[in-house]
Amino acid sequence: MNGNGYSVGFVLVWVIAFIGFWIYAINDYGFLLGVGVGWFPAAIAATVVAALWPLIMLVGVVLVILVMIPLLR
Repeated sequence: MNGNGYSVGFVLVWVIAFIGFWIYAINDYGFLLGVGVGWFPAAIAATVVAALWPLIMLVGVVLVILVMIPLLR
C-alpha cells in the first residue's frame, strides 16, 4: 500500500476518533470544561489511535472472523 492510502485512513480515523473522544470529554467533565479544554486530550488520543489505524483495523477484522466462524457452522 502506498503512502496515500495510509494518509487517507489516518485522516478518516482521526476525525472519527476526535469526535468520539471529544463527546466523551464533554459527557465526563461537563459541558463547559469538556468543550473548553476537552478538545486537547481528544486531539492527542485521536492522533495516537489514527497512527495505529492499520493495526486496529486488522484486529477488528480478525475479531469479526472469529465471531462469524461459529455462526456459519
